[in-house]
Amino acid sequence: MAIKIFIRRMIPDEKANDLLPLFRRLRNLATNQAGYISGETLIRIDTPGQYMVISTWQSLDDWRQWLVSRERIEIQKEIDARLDQDTIYEIYQYG
Repeated sequence: MAIKIFIRRMIPDEKANDLLPLFRRLRNLATNQAGYISGETLIRIDTPGQYMVISTWQSLDDWRQWLVSRERIEIQKEIDARLDQDTIYEIYQYG
C-alpha cells in the first residue's frame, strides 16, 4: 500500500538559497530509489519560512530503505546543521 511522507522544515529566508542545492540533491537521489513514486514541495502561506515536502512511496519498507541510506543521511545531516534544528517526518497511509 502506498504511503505519504510529510517532511517539515523551518527555513529562514537568508538560508534558503544556501540550502537549495542540498534539497535538489536529495530529490534527485530519491527519484532513483526503489519504490519512490512522487514528491512535491509546498511553502506555507501564513507561516513564512515553513516548507513541507510530500513524497509518495510504494511501501513503508521502500521509505525506510531510503531513510537509512548513507547518501540521504549525509545530506540530511548537512541540512540539519545549517538549520540548527531537526527535520520533522510524519508518515501516513491511505485510510
